[in-house]
Parts: sequence; structure tokens; C-alpha cells
Amino acid sequence: MEVLMVISLLFLGLLFFFCLLKWNKIKYSKKGLPPGTMGWPFFGETSEFLKQGPEFMKNQRARYGNIFKTHIFGSPTIISMDPELNRCVLLNEAKGLVPGYPQSMLDILGKCNIAAVYGFSHKHLRSNMLSLVGTPLIKDRLLPRINRYVKLHLRNWDGSTVDIQEKTMNMTFLISFKQITEVELSSIYDAFKFEFDKLLVGSLSLPINIPGTKYYHGLKGRKNVMKFLKELVERRRQSPVTYDDMLDILLRGGDSAYMLSDEEIYDQIIAILYSGYETVSTTSMMAVKYLHDHPEALQELRDEHFSIRKRKTAEEPIDWDDYKCMTFTRAVIFETLRLATVVNGVLRKTMNAIELNGFVIPKGWRFYVYTREINYDPFLYPEPYKFNPWRWLDNKSLEAHKHFLIFGGGGRICPGKELGIVTVSTFLHYFVTTYRWEEIGGQKIVKFPRVEAPKGLLIRVNKF
Repeated sequence: MEVLMVISLLFLGLLFFFCLLKWNKIKYSKKGLPPGTMGWPFFGETSEFLKQGPEFMKNQRARYGNIFKTHIFGSPTIISMDPELNRCVLLNEAKGLVPGYPQSMLDILGKCNIAAVYGFSHKHLRSNMLSLVGTPLIKDRLLPRINRYVKLHLRNWDGSTVDIQEKTMNMTFLISFKQITEVELSSIYDAFKFEFDKLLVGSLSLPINIPGTKYYHGLKGRKNVMKFLKELVERRRQSPVTYDDMLDILLRGGDSAYMLSDEEIYDQIIAILYSGYETVSTTSMMAVKYLHDHPEALQELRDEHFSIRKRKTAEEPIDWDDYKCMTFTRAVIFETLRLATVVNGVLRKTMNAIELNGFVIPKGWRFYVYTREINYDPFLYPEPYKFNPWRWLDNKSLEAHKHFLIFGGGGRICPGKELGIVTVSTFLHYFVTTYRWEEIGGQKIVKFPRVEAPKGLLIRVNKF
């Protein structure tokens, strides 16, 4: 009797396990969908996606082709690795393919985040963002400050061993935060950054709100970040003083005819800090890494920057004309972004059922425009895994190529693109003209889901 009971329980357990495994497949079985696997209920294939990253994508493409279905971050999702279809999706927001970021990102970065809204809201948030980080502001206001902050950050490195990952992250966040508010910086910076780091990690996670999960800590980080921002805005509104920073422009409305609500202001600040923090710091770190490993590129970069310094006094900062002369620097930055892909793709959501490439995508499904593999397309970039910044000089059309999607595409191309390039260029200018360096230990770098050195990237720094 006991044996029969054990066998029955095992059978029921296996049956339950089988039904559980097939649940997503049955639930999302609709005619016209691309092939693919859906994984577990709710969890889908998120774990495999985050752990395996590009390998997961390559394996699925080998089985199903350039377009396949899956279930990640709590939603049924179509993944496209087809360059033409991806470009079509990015250029057709008006046809019902709107931003479709995971619930974790919406909850933690805010529903008024510029990357999450569309239509009228996106138009005016983008206009407001450009009033803060557009080219006229960079030339006249932001670049002089970036000069000052970078020089201060780089001082006293001589003869020391530093974690360049930690240093570039601190530098990038400090520069962004000072641009937003410099006056109140010293009193809240450390505590604010501690909470923002929790927000950052939680933004790319499954929305499981239980203690110990990244999502749980991310929500706590957002709650505390919001508390800081609300107190900061309240103090500013009670002050009769006019300040020369982004927060003052946000509260006054700047050059935009569209005044932001308080919620939009908070999410706009979070967007500025979030978007620049990871991309600029990672690009700065990886540029140092690639230049270290490729002495010819480092020498050409140094030649470019020393020629700029020869035209200036020792303490004279670089200006916009100097920046526009940094052609090889720009090539190094593009090549770094291409090889060390910070943004792997973008998510869209279908507002209605839509037909794409002969497939029918149901309403409410996510569409993941996976742009990472375009960066390694041998037809666009011969010897795609080789660090070769000269390719951007030899082929001037690369930056204008229709499949150049490092900064996004269509009406959603990153509004802070030029500011990010200016910041990395300024860092490289002062770093390569002041120091030489060597790596210590050959630390491992992972490139998915984030580009990072899990144990840091140590370098020994000495002045010329």
C-alpha cells in the first residue's frame, strides 16, 4: 500500500511538473506567432536570459531564426535579431509600437521616465531634456564645469593603485549630480548615492517584492531617492535665491513652454542620473582598458591631446573648439561603445495586434529590438571583434549608417548623446596627458547583462 502511495505521489508530482513546464507554452499558444520557447510560468526564461546573455540569443537564433518568442521579465516577448525589422520597429512608434519596459524598470525609474512615455508626453519631456543637455548648453555651461570636475577628480592619483571602474563610476555620478544641484551637494551626496546604487541594481530584475531580492532593494532605493528629491525641491521653492543649475531650470520651466509636474521633475532627474551613470562610466573604464591593450591607439590618442595642450597654458581648460578637434577620440569612444555594448537593445509594446514579417504579434506583448549583434556584423565592421578605432575615420559614413543604433534610433535617439561623448572625451584628455598606467592582475570583465569588472579593474598610475 505504501509503495503504491509513493508511486502515486511521484506520478502526480511529475504530472504537476510537466503541466507547470508546459503552462506558458499552452497559455501563449496563438496562431501566427514566431517559433520559440516560453519557459516557466511568470519566470519564463528570465534566468537563462540574464545568465547566458548573448549565448542564449545565439542558441535561440540557431534553433528558430532571427525572430523568436520567449518570456522574460514577466512578459511574453518577441525577440528580433533582424536588422531591417529592428529599424522598422524603432521608426514606427506612431503605428502602435510604444515603449514597453519591464515592470521593474517602470516601478523603479518611474512611469514619467522619458524612456517609458510616448506621444505628447515624450515630445515635451524630450524638449525639456534638450533644454538641459542640448549642444548650446554643453558649449556655454556644461563643458566648463565638466572640465573643472574631471580635473579635481583626477588629482592625487600619482603613484597610486586605483580601481578604474570605481573611479569612473564615482566621477560620472558626481559630475551628473553637480550639474543638477551643486549648492546642496555636500550635505546629501553620500546618502543619496548609496540609495541610488540600490535603485540602479534593482531596475533590471524580476518584479518579486520580497526581502532579499534586487527588486525589493530597488524599490527601497527609489523610495529614499524620492524622499531626498522632494526635500530638495521644497527647500529650493522656499528660497529667494536663483541658482545656476539644472534643478533651477526644471523648476522654472527653462526654455520649454511645457511646465513639468513634480512627478515628471523627479523622474527627469532620475533619468539624467541613470542614463549617464552607467554608459559614461563604463565607456570611460573600457576605453582605458582597450587603450592599455592597444599601444598604437593610445599613442595616436595622446598625440591628438598633446597637440591640443600645446595651444593652451598649463591650467587653461579645453573648450568647444578643442572638443571638435578630437576626431580620433570620438572614434575611440564609438569603437569602445561598439565592442563593450552597454545597451543591448530596447523594448517596445504592442498597443494592438500587429503584423510584422508575416507574424501576428498579439496586443500587449513586448517586442525586444536586440541591437547588440549589429555591433559585430562583419559586413558593417570587418574583423568585428578587433578594437580598431581607425575604422570610424576610414569610413566616415559609419556614424550615419542606418543600422548605427548605439545611441538608439528614430525619434528616441538619446538626447544626452553629445553630453556623454563630451564627458568621456574630457576625461580621456586629462587622463592620457597627465598619466601613464599599467594593469594589475588581469581582472575578469563580463559584458552581460551589464559591462562590468566584478572584482574591479586595478591599474597603477604614474605621472609623466
